[in-house]
Amino acid sequence: MALKEQLDKFNKQQVKCQSTLSSIASSRERSGSSRQSVPLPAAITQKKPDAAPVKFSNDTERLQNINNIRKAPVGAQIKRVIDLLFEKRLALTPEQINELCYVDMHANKAVFDSLRKNPKAHYDGRRFSYKATHDVKDKSQLLSLVSKYPDGIAVVDLKDAYPNVIEDLKALSASEDIWLLSNSQEDIAYPNNFKCEIKVDDEFKALFRDIDIPSDMLDCGEGATEDRFKAGDKHCREESCCTDPWHIE
Repeated sequence: MALKEQLDKFNKQQVKCQSTLSSIASSRERSGSSRQSVPLPAAITQKKPDAAPVKFSNDTERLQNINNIRKAPVGAQIKRVIDLLFEKRLALTPEQINELCYVDMHANKAVFDSLRKNPKAHYDGRRFSYKATHDVKDKSQLLSLVSKYPDGIAVVDLKDAYPNVIEDLKALSASEDIWLLSNSQEDIAYPNNFKCEIKVDDEFKALFRDIDIPSDMLDCGEGATEDRFKAGDKHCREESCCTDPWHIE
């Protein structure tokens, strides 16, 4: 009886072992099939491409230019800003100036202080703008300014007033609102207004008064004829008798 029980127990153990082996085999088959169905990463299956050669940034030249500008002397940086303000004719903050011409006034106090005192720059406490020699903005203001200078105003002092000031000067001259005259050194704009008072140098007055003038104006005509000047008509001679053109106050 005991032998039979042991035999039954052995058979059960054999069945259990066979079942265990079968389950292990089936699990291996499933794991093998799952490994075959999962694709390997591209990084493993494919060879990595060669790294691209290192190149300098396309901005290298621009960055080098900015560095050269900021290392330039104070005077050169100020001129760069003045040229920018003259071209733009706008009020610009230091940040905008830095963006447009790469002059960093926050990093260079000497440039900021010098520009603030520059006669060609106006600073309102926040922004810089170009300061022209004469504050005129258009042709009507230009004509009004020239009219205030009976002795003439140098064109060079008007050139920076606004961008097309030279064209307006030529237009005013063509319409005979002003006279544009040139000497060996510069161009002068004069108002075309004979009512204005013109200051005459005292030395010139003295020289003029020392000239011996005939008491009878008709003698002047005869003298002119003798000097080979063409005599005027009767009307001119009569008018010369009634008018004293030699009077200088």
